[in-house]
Amino acid sequence: MKEHWKPGTLIYPLPAILVSCGGSEVEYNMLTVSWVGTICTNPAMCYISVRPERHSYEIIKRTGEFVLNLTNEDMAFATDWCGVKSGKDYNKFAEMKLTPRKGEQVSAPIIVESPLSIECRVKQIMPLGSHDMFIAEVVNVQADSRYIDPITDEFKLSEAKLMAYSHGHYYKLGEEIGKFGWSVRKKIK
Repeated sequence: MKEHWKPGTLIYPLPAILVSCGGSEVEYNMLTVSWVGTICTNPAMCYISVRPERHSYEIIKRTGEFVLNLTNEDMAFATDWCGVKSGKDYNKFAEMKLTPRKGEQVSAPIIVESPLSIECRVKQIMPLGSHDMFIAEVVNVQADSRYIDPITDEFKLSEAKLMAYSHGHYYKLGEEIGKFGWSVRKKIK
């Protein structure tokens, strides 16, 4: 039997992403976002939803750029901390001992410690209510070479110890239970 709850955002788990932004080192900042996702393959596009009162909101709106930095177990403390502290009051990179480096295609910094950094340019901002959605085109991806197989050139994201956010809690990602298409793949006799 199911109970009825008031309408809400209960689609979990979600990625725990550090979004980095800023047009120069002086204003580099990060914020934690879980309302993020892929919206198109060709061209590669994604979105983030951010409250207008967040310090990073105006930076992203003005520069039209940001970087999605996937987080892992080693970055768990920084991911949470950057979600509850404001860049108005802290230099988050210095406080969390994370390394900013200017993106290759955007002025916003990547986080060097992140296993994967996705450079984005804003195409549209959609006011939605409590949050505005920044729809962006992916213009570059930087992957940590530790997770790239030198023989197959395959990115082994599963080895990066990524984390997820679910209803107020952070979790380690678990073991693989299947691979895309495994449910319909013909069995070899």
